[in-house]
Amino acid sequence: MTVATHYMPHLSDRIEQLQESATIRMAKLSRELKAQGHDIIDLSLGEPDFDTPQHIKDAAKKALDDGFTKYTPVAGYTELRRAISYKFKRDNNLDYSVDQIVVSTGAKQSIANAVMCTVNPGDEVLLPAPYWVSYAAIAQLAGGVCREIPTNIESNFKITAAQLESYITPRTRLLIYSSPCNPTGSVYTHKELREIAEVVKKHPRMYVIADEIYEYINFTGEPHASLAGFSDVKEQVITVNGFSKGFAMTGWRLGYIGAPLHIAKACDKMQGQFTSGTCSIAQKAGEAALLSDLTECRKMVDEFRKRRDKVYALLCEIPGLKVNLPDGAFYFFFDVSAYFGKSYKGEVLQSPEDISLYLLNEAKVALVSGEAFGDRQCVRMSYATSEEKLTEACRRLKNAFALLT
Repeated sequence: MTVATHYMPHLSDRIEQLQESATIRMAKLSRELKAQGHDIIDLSLGEPDFDTPQHIKDAAKKALDDGFTKYTPVAGYTELRRAISYKFKRDNNLDYSVDQIVVSTGAKQSIANAVMCTVNPGDEVLLPAPYWVSYAAIAQLAGGVCREIPTNIESNFKITAAQLESYITPRTRLLIYSSPCNPTGSVYTHKELREIAEVVKKHPRMYVIADEIYEYINFTGEPHASLAGFSDVKEQVITVNGFSKGFAMTGWRLGYIGAPLHIAKACDKMQGQFTSGTCSIAQKAGEAALLSDLTECRKMVDEFRKRRDKVYALLCEIPGLKVNLPDGAFYFFFDVSAYFGKSYKGEVLQSPEDISLYLLNEAKVALVSGEAFGDRQCVRMSYATSEEKLTEACRRLKNAFALLT
């Protein structure tokens, strides 16, 4: 006798409510269209097109030959953490001891660790918008309540200290920002961060995650400014960085924090129950990256600057777009709101999401809707690809926008 069973698939509310990363979703759509034979120019992902510098790859090969193939300490090899401590002092004039540094499987895990260790359900997390897509998702997984602080292209997408002050409540627990910023390329100056620090120090229950993953890709000519450089708020700041952008090491999955000792210990504990220590080979490569000459990094930055200037000129030729000149990273975040309400073949475009999908299908160029970043006027374009592809992409965009009526 067969007994009928009724299997009811179910998942946790946590995962059901979690939004898929918009950048990953657009990259997936691009790959699907490419597989169907379409000539897609994918400018959705923030991934340098350069190869990892040879001396870093050589260090990884040597690590293999030297037998670095075993489990690693949860917080990372002491030698790598010592190199990170040296880098913090050399590049940022920050004093973090080895015990204040935790190495993770990418800066994304570093951010997740820090959020999970500081945010309780109901705590408010402030996000200057636009912000990197995963900040909000990670904060929500921790039970945090996200509050966006809006900016616009006229303010270069940066908040002021006065704005920050007006959003802080007794429930505010955390501020997360990036500089240079993903998705806008905006860079906070030393003066602007000093003013923000004056606000932060008045709220000792509040932490700040300063995401500095794009630190080296800075076109301002001024030294990179770190919020933790202001001694009166250093104990409230968790500095996040990594290797993917500045060293073209995206696939190596290597990030880190410098933080107050109690935060570092908490992140070590959290990581010990999720992933333990990250890849041994990647860590030895990272050590070499930090302790060697930065000439190859500077060459990449020079190339990014050339691409930025080229794309800026081309985007400014497209009627209706509002475009600013980003000071860092490798993105343009341009305002497409002049095209809201326009149509193509009877379909009316009402949002950045509509426009990004239209450009994917009509221009065969993959961008990411600003809605994923907390902005409802703009789309993000990565220029981390060849000048030839960027020139062709801008030509296609100009033609596609001209078709809208």
